[in-house]
Amino acid sequence: MSDHFDKLETRPPRDRHVALYSRLPHFLDNALRTAPGLAAHLAGTDPPGVNSPAALAELPILHKADLLERQHRDPPFGGFANAALLAGARVFQSPGPIWEIQGPGPDPWGAARAFFAAGVRAGDIVHNAFAYHMTPGAFILEEGARMLGCTVFAAGAGNTEIQVEAAAQLRPTVYAGTPDFLKALLDKAAETGRDLTSIRRALVSGGALFPSLRAEYQSRGVSVFQCYATAECGVIAYETTDAEGNSLPGMVVNENLIVEIVRPGTGDPVADGEVGEVVVTPFNPAYPLIRLATGDLSAFIDGPSPCGRTNKRLKGWMGRADQRTKVKGMFVDPKQVADVLRRHGEIARARLVVSRDGDRDVMTLRVESAIGATPDAKAVEASLRDVTRLGGSVEIVAPGSLPNDGKVIADERDYSK
Repeated sequence: MSDHFDKLETRPPRDRHVALYSRLPHFLDNALRTAPGLAAHLAGTDPPGVNSPAALAELPILHKADLLERQHRDPPFGGFANAALLAGARVFQSPGPIWEIQGPGPDPWGAARAFFAAGVRAGDIVHNAFAYHMTPGAFILEEGARMLGCTVFAAGAGNTEIQVEAAAQLRPTVYAGTPDFLKALLDKAAETGRDLTSIRRALVSGGALFPSLRAEYQSRGVSVFQCYATAECGVIAYETTDAEGNSLPGMVVNENLIVEIVRPGTGDPVADGEVGEVVVTPFNPAYPLIRLATGDLSAFIDGPSPCGRTNKRLKGWMGRADQRTKVKGMFVDPKQVADVLRRHGEIARARLVVSRDGDRDVMTLRVESAIGATPDAKAVEASLRDVTRLGGSVEIVAPGSLPNDGKVIADERDYSK
């Protein structure tokens, strides 16, 4: 299972470097002329001179918080969209909220390579359990699967029993979705006597694939691989396999992207092997984003992958450079916790704790009461669900008991298990 999607994946690294940095000045010049918000952000930039990693590193980082602020100030896209390319395009709104725009052409997010590396081929039937509502996750994977020649069932998220019934009839060979929802489907199938043994492969994203969960899937006959993707950039990197179909260390960076690892809080690239924040420059002419900071921590692995692909490899997700935290495939932002508090003046302080209950992500909002006040836990729970679009519990704790460490969101999941 070590063959490749195309010759781009195995070209000499120098050829890839030259191709990307030869393309960048023209892309940047066009982006500055068609996206006024980006032009303001990069005021004074000389596109022809941005033709090397060092020159690119001189440009300012675009943080998601900055993009969010600009979109709020100049809705909906903050001047980062090429208006001429909106006709016929899909637009999405992810939590924050941040607006995103689908790029032109087939597989604009580069997901086909991730499917191919996972052993998926034309003729496979893909059960796509990513959410189709507002956010782009489902479409990112669907476009790649369809380009590869797969049939896609647009299952969406939730409705586990109905999805199991549908899959038992359609007999999909591939699952696409968050890592833990596949277990929910397989467990429900076992409980109800439905046969989902047709699913032999899975491409997952939107959450951590814990080693214990991957091993369980393997014991149930499903080979699971993960890709690292964001709403703004699409598939940034993906797992590959050896000749026997076993996953190899790290994730190969996707083609047609420039990926940097920088020191958090700066735009300075770090040495290979050093952990830093993932920064991406995708070549999406409809939504040109230059040096977008993902907020994710990772590091480059030294040397090429044994699979024969020659692009750089990321070690995988290694935490957050900020406190934005992905829960059940959706980001939760400290700003959203602040929004909940604004609705409830009876709360003095709060801390959102993310943990695991078996194979499920769990959110608990721990709150300290204001002096003389008694928060209504059920009302706060309702606000939490409304703001984050995710369910969570509320725990009222003694005043002064929350740590004074500046954390609004604490991720207490153990990623080694």
